[in-house]
Amino acid sequence: MTSKHMVISIIAGLILISALLVSGCVDEKPAEPAKEISIGYVTWDCAISSTNVLKATLEDAGYTVNLIAVDAGPLYAGLARGDIDVTTTAWLPHTHGAYWEQYGDNLVYVNENIKGSARIGLVVPTYVTINSIEEMNGVADSFDGKIIGIDPGAGIMSATENAIDEYALNYELVASSSGGMAAELRSKINSEEWVVVTGWAPHWKFGRYDLKFLDDPKGVYGDAEDIVTISRVGLKEDKPEAYAILERFQWTADDIAVVMTSIEGGMPEEEAARAWITANPTTVSYWING
Repeated sequence: MTSKHMVISIIAGLILISALLVSGCVDEKPAEPAKEISIGYVTWDCAISSTNVLKATLEDAGYTVNLIAVDAGPLYAGLARGDIDVTTTAWLPHTHGAYWEQYGDNLVYVNENIKGSARIGLVVPTYVTINSIEEMNGVADSFDGKIIGIDPGAGIMSATENAIDEYALNYELVASSSGGMAAELRSKINSEEWVVVTGWAPHWKFGRYDLKFLDDPKGVYGDAEDIVTISRVGLKEDKPEAYAILERFQWTADDIAVVMTSIEGGMPEEEAARAWITANPTTVSYWING
């Protein structure tokens, strides 16, 4: 090869290498998958609290967390389609049993994050002189013939419709929201009037007011329940580190009550979650690191 040809070959080689470098084809490492995860939740006090605590925990583990607020039906549908990664507040086996029956084949039961201490039913102030749902028709005028409910898609609303049928109650179930129900309860208690609401525990209202569940001899509202973390199919394979955190995410009714009470008292949601995390470093370290 002549020196002229050698020079041409060297120049051509340099041009090729430059082109490869510009295009990113030489020694380019494949991009790592983004550490992102979405949490779906209904804007109930317990869901807001647990969702924000899990969000802060996952952020501490290096994740970008997207919160998706939806009603209960769209939440389960979104999880089943894979549009939402996880939720922390499936009440099973009773309250959300219909949703689990409909979508459960396309969902993953990750873990009970609060075990055996959740309950739903009809709740009244303790100064109300009846103690059972069976007694409600005899005092319907005292309650203005109304049961104050929350959002229409909630499992407790379906259960209350069943209770009205089972007990032949002459009452109207008034759809509202979690906040609307709490506001009505507060107003009635402040004026010492009778009121009956769709209620559940854990919830901050039991720490703030003197309340009681009405007995449910027909068992319409079921027994004690678990609050369960459920995910979309494939999350464990796609994001094993995050899934391991979800499996370890467990706390107590007293824990969640602290966060709920802080939020109800005016503390911003994320600040209340961070305050609980700061006060419980050993628990959160276990969730993240095992």
